Amino acid sequence: MAGHSRGYPVMVDINCDMGEAFSIYRCGDDEGLMPLITLANVACGFHASDPSVMRSTVALAKRHGVKVGAHPSLPDREGFGRREMKMDRAELTAAVLYQVGALVAFLREQDMELNHIKAHGSLYGMAARDEEVAGAVADAAEVFGVPLMGMAGTVHEKVWGARPAGFISEYYADLDYRPDGSLVITRVHQAFDPAASAAGALRAVTDGVATATDGSEIPVRADCVCVHSDTPNAVELAGAVREALGPYLPARGAA
Repeated sequence: MAGHSRGYPVMVDINCDMGEAFSIYRCGDDEGLMPLITLANVACGFHASDPSVMRSTVALAKRHGVKVGAHPSLPDREGFGRREMKMDRAELTAAVLYQVGALVAFLREQDMELNHIKAHGSLYGMAARDEEVAGAVADAAEVFGVPLMGMAGTVHEKVWGARPAGFISEYYADLDYRPDGSLVITRVHQAFDPAASAAGALRAVTDGVATATDGSEIPVRADCVCVHSDTPNAVELAGAVREALGPYLPARGAA
């Protein structure tokens, strides 16, 4: 990937955690969001989604020329994958393999390839701090030969960046950052001002900095920008981010 003189990427992606509906329950406006993003992180059934939702989400991504990554979780549907669990390394790797393998079946049906893996919720947070957890996820990713998406400056980058398939660093347009660079996670996503979020995303991409909750500037790296599908004004926010990042986005279907 080419970069600016500061080392930040010329081309970035907009990614979104999607396919998080289940049975008769709906979560987020995937139809409205898919035309605005370039990467879809599709839930694999352990925190949300079901086989029909996974299949339809992959088909929707193909219609819009969006690349698909897997979004595996701890086995915690009741808690939406946001509760920490203790699992040994082999068990955790098996859980990720199981989920990603299911998604790959639906991708094959559409003649699509798995693009990446992004852990969900507490699995993502635990892997950012714990090398054993990060290693378990990486062991599964190596089976599929795809990069892992996470946060620079954390164990994500230390462990995943050392693996052959590589590491994709993301910036969050709809979460706040603490002064130490960690994310402010709430059980329910709040609405964010689209213009402010878009300006923040552009600054993260071009200058490699973000404004923390105390007003200080912190370093960030944005190979891609995330907008959550369950943020209340997600479609409006994603549209603003897409407009701001227009010159830096890949063409539809581009490698």
